[in-house]
This record gives sequence, structure tokens and C-alpha cells, in this order.
Amino acid sequence: MKIFSKEQIYEGDKLTAERQNITSTDLMERAGTQIFNWMHMRMQGAQVPIHVFCGIGNNGGDGLVIARHLITHGYNVKTYVVNCSDKRSKDFLINYDRIKNVTKNWPTLLSCTEDFPEMHHDDIIVDAVFGIGLNRPIDDWVKALFMHFRATKAFTLAIDIPSGLSTDKVPESEDAVVWAGYTLSFASAKLVFFLPETAKYTVQWEVLDIGLDQEFLYTTTTKVDLIGKHEVLPMYIPREKFSHKGHFGHALIIGGSYGKIGAVTLASRAVLSAGAGLISVFIPKCGYNVIQTSFPEAMVITDTDNENITKIAFDIEPTVIGFGVGIGTSPKTISAFEAFLKQNKAPLVIDADGINILAKKKTLLKLLPDQTILTPHPKELERLIGKWKDDFDKLKKVKSFSKKYKLIVVAKGANTITVLQDKLYVNTTGNPGLATAGSGDVLTGIITGLISQGYAPLTAAIFGVYLHGKSADIAIEDFGYQSLIASHVIDYLGEAYIDLFKQPEQPAQKEEEAPNE
Repeated sequence: MKIFSKEQIYEGDKLTAERQNITSTDLMERAGTQIFNWMHMRMQGAQVPIHVFCGIGNNGGDGLVIARHLITHGYNVKTYVVNCSDKRSKDFLINYDRIKNVTKNWPTLLSCTEDFPEMHHDDIIVDAVFGIGLNRPIDDWVKALFMHFRATKAFTLAIDIPSGLSTDKVPESEDAVVWAGYTLSFASAKLVFFLPETAKYTVQWEVLDIGLDQEFLYTTTTKVDLIGKHEVLPMYIPREKFSHKGHFGHALIIGGSYGKIGAVTLASRAVLSAGAGLISVFIPKCGYNVIQTSFPEAMVITDTDNENITKIAFDIEPTVIGFGVGIGTSPKTISAFEAFLKQNKAPLVIDADGINILAKKKTLLKLLPDQTILTPHPKELERLIGKWKDDFDKLKKVKSFSKKYKLIVVAKGANTITVLQDKLYVNTTGNPGLATAGSGDVLTGIITGLISQGYAPLTAAIFGVYLHGKSADIAIEDFGYQSLIASHVIDYLGEAYIDLFKQPEQPAQKEEEAPNE
């Protein structure tokens, strides 16, 4: 799914009106009607008090359309206009007149804290105050209104975006933003729904189709894509009947140190489970018996040193190399890594201490092959690119880093974001169970295993992150968040692959009663 910028959404609205020969008021009617339909399908006429709060711009106009349809369908509705400026949009004014024609209870004008209505926990709040065009600080009394929403603990439905939240920056105060239980977003989701500092402002979200021009939707290139099953299924490369292990590459994992051979075991197991044909590991001598007994499918090459990797030498020609899991950052290991990079020709996936070595000695970054994949967790990322002010500043720094060194960065988190130059790929799978030791090693192995089979590095990163998260999503059905461990993610990778081809379950249809005899 594409995530459009606010400028692209404005352009889409304009093109839709021109190409479909409709007015902006017609498009607003369409959007508001879609939201009403969404509510009506779920509420089925229930007489829960609904409080619709409308701003005085186009988002407020959407709110007035919703309120009008709710009123004409017999719902218990109270409508309010948050009178925060003297400027009103044309479409707001048109819909303000329309709602006055269907009810004697005209919208209540709010202009100070004394006007706040009484609301209860069982009520519903519809937030249509501000949209994506908000470009100024909000008044203190409006901030107090948003805090009032939150204090009621009523279910809050935000229209397009929670009011006060921008599409491209982190709010200065969390009290100046509506905290929504659900957001119905037009055209596409918003990037802020997936960032650590701003995701909290909506518990759930859904995109509504309001009939924007199809050519615009299909041909417009975005700088952010949202990755789900629909996006990764075309990436999948099926296997031919007469293929053999040689067709799926020979991956090499280089890593481990005394006490950290388990990281190599996890990564190399994930390589094969992701589909690589062959797996070798290069480890210190101390790990030889561990790997040979715990993972017999792996071939083992050892360093001459017992505890650390001090010289990287092997007589195979790997298709891809995963480097860094459990390897440590001893001076001899750093020297071995530098010597290795100077003669390496194979694609690389670098994780953990491999990233920490790069952060310690940034001159090594220039030795990495183009589109080398780095998979840092937040602290490792900070060591690479420096501290950031907020999530948007972090993404700006990652994009700059990616462009400078021609690398792919997999910035791990609740919604892992894969970055190549100016393009972001936001993953939608995964859960808090992945906050466990070794899950990053498994991700490194999955991505390495995909490259081994012939997937391009960017595709392998995007697809690998998806599979990693999907495997964990399936595994928690059996283990829950707390008991999920990294090995489970490997064990359920097959289920994640199978899930790609599962059709959504259709709701069971009620059997018709037999006719009377």
C-alpha cells in the first residue's frame, strides 16, 4: 500500500474533481457518507449518544456530512463547531447550511472551556476538528478540549487523522493531540501511525476508499510504502520441480565468540529455514562441537583462535555472507573484519557486533559492497548515525546515511522500516513477543537465506522482515508474547510461507430455514 504525502493527497483530490467532473463539495459528501456507512454498519441504529466535533475547515465539513446522515437515520447525535478562527472553508459553510435544513438542533458553537459538553464513558466522540492541513499551534482552550475528550474515556473516532497530529512532524505536546481509539483515513494510511513517538495517538486505523482517481492512485510514486501480504506475495519466487540445493545458493554465516555461539546457531538455522540450499558457518574453535551437534545441517569452518575470530579465511565461494552475530568487538576481530572487507566480493548482511565494529571504525563503511544490508536495533543505529531529535529526524539521518554509503538499512522496531536512499518500506507484521534474545539473529539469517536463493538485496530485506514478523504472529497463537523465543520464529517460518497463499476466511452464512411441508 502506498502512503501518500499530504501534498500528494491534495493533488489527488484536485485531479479527482477535474477528471470525474465533480466539485470539492461532492467529494466531501462522498467521504463523509463513507464514514457514516462504516458507523451505520456497526451500530445498526443503536441509540448511544454520539458527539460530533467539527472544525471550521474541510475536516470539519466532513464531520458535518457525517452528523447530517446520522441525524437523518435517527441516531442520537449532538454536533459541535470548534470555533477556533474567523476563517471558514467554502465546503464547511455549504455543509453547515445543509445540516441546519435537517434538524432544529443546530450545531453548538464552542469557543472556550466553559462551553465543553458533558460526556460519559459509554458515549462516542467523532473527532473532525483538524485534518492533515493543520499548520499552526492550536489555542489553549482547544488543547483543553482534547484533554476533555481523553478524560471522558469515551470511544473516540478520528476522521482522516487525529486532530492536532501532523503527517510530517512529532507534536510538541501530547495534550495538543486527540488520542483516538480508531482512525478512518482517506486515500492511505499516514506514516505517523507507525512511528514510536506518534503511533500512540490511534489504537487502530483503517483506510476508506472515497473514490479518488484510479490513475492517480496507480501511477503516483510515493516515498513510503506499507508492506503487507499483498505487497510481498508478488516477490515470492516459486520452486521448480527439478531444482536441487545448488539452485538455492551457499550461504555463509561469520560470527560467534566464546559464550555466544548460540547466535550463529540461530542465524544459520534461519538461513536454511528461509530456503537456502547450503549453509556454512565460520566460527572460533570453541563453537565447533556446539554447531556440529546442535545443527547437523551446517558445515563448519573454524578460526585458529579458540575464543574469537582473528582471521577470516575459507575455501568456499559463498553466494552471500551474513556477518556479525555474536562476534564481539575485540581488536583482533576488527582487524580481521577490515582485511576481509578489502577482498570480499559477495553480498553482505551485517548485524549486531558487525554494526558496532562499523560504528567504531566508520572508514570501513566505504569498503562495503553497494546495497549491503545493515540490520541495527535502535541503540546500534544510534551508534552508526548519531543521536536524533525525534522519529522524523531519525528517518532523515538514516536516509542520508543510506545515500552516502549506498546501503540498505533495516531499522528494527515495532514497525520495522527498511530504508534505501529516500524510500521507506514500513512493515506491518510482528508483535511484542519479538522483544526477546536472538530474534535479531534470526532476522539476519532469514534475509541472508533469501539472498542465497536469488532474491535481490532490497527484496530480501523487505520480504525477510515480513516473514520474520509473520512467523512470530503465527507463533504467539501457541506461545503468547511472554513465552515466545527466537527458536519459535524459525520453527514457524514454514507457516509464514504457507500463509502467503491462504485466502481470508469468509464469514459463515446462516442456513436458510426449511420451508413448511
